[in-house]
Amino acid sequence: MYGVEPGDIFLADCPARLAVEVIADKWAVVVLWGLNDHPRRHSELVDLIGGISKKVLTQTLRRLQTNGLVTRTDYGGVPPRVEYDLTDLGRTLMGPIRMLTEWAEQNGEAVLAAQEAG
Repeated sequence: MYGVEPGDIFLADCPARLAVEVIADKWAVVVLWGLNDHPRRHSELVDLIGGISKKVLTQTLRRLQTNGLVTRTDYGGVPPRVEYDLTDLGRTLMGPIRMLTEWAEQNGEAVLAAQEAG
């Protein structure tokens, strides 16, 4: 792993840490999950993802694209038609995201209870 020891995964310049920072963004996992089944247009993602603004979605998609997790295909035309899809690398995250989602479903109430108690 680029000469990094397993214990050094959280050093500032470690590729693994940089990758974790990309998906730790508030909206990244939600946007990736929204693209899980098939390519979607920007407006479809806004409708699918509650609470995300168009601006934040655009920023998130650009960041995911820059990091090789999402592709953007511009079909041109009037009005313009652009679709976003997962790359092969982005698809590798669906298993871990599914596991995280299952954990959240099983433990969400316990987390809320802890917040209320704290």
